[in-house]
Amino acid sequence: AEMQRYLLYNSVEPEELSTLRELSTIEICKIWSAMSRHIYKQLLQKQAVEIGVGSFVVVPTHASVAEGKVLPVERPMFLLNKPLKMFYNLESEETKIPEGTPVVQLDFEAIAANTHFRREILEQCVQETLLCFAEALRDNKEVEFSFR
Repeated sequence: AEMQRYLLYNSVEPEELSTLRELSTIEICKIWSAMSRHIYKQLLQKQAVEIGVGSFVVVPTHASVAEGKVLPVERPMFLLNKPLKMFYNLESEETKIPEGTPVVQLDFEAIAANTHFRREILEQCVQETLLCFAEALRDNKEVEFSFR
């Protein structure tokens, strides 16, 4: 909730991005790829992962195959939190976390154990990246945020 309130109303000051400024681009990418692996593992266990601005989740859907046949498949998605979606006036299909899906927070301890970064650095890097991301949304900049 703190993160949401922050993202909605405050513009980001350079000193609030101290960790990002100290890390190299390669280090930031390493942190996010460790995050990505962690989130992927949770999704494989049918859990949704909440990251402050929204949740990564696997949703059941259908894929069209040959001769109009449809196949039930599961699709990973990122669902932005409703208050942010409303605040930034973003359009997206109304997808919900499937009933009975446990929602977990990021486990920075576990992620740190798989990298050479301290937990605090990981956490700060993630928070600061999300702040940058939100500021770009607020200023109507186009943003690409890709996960493997």
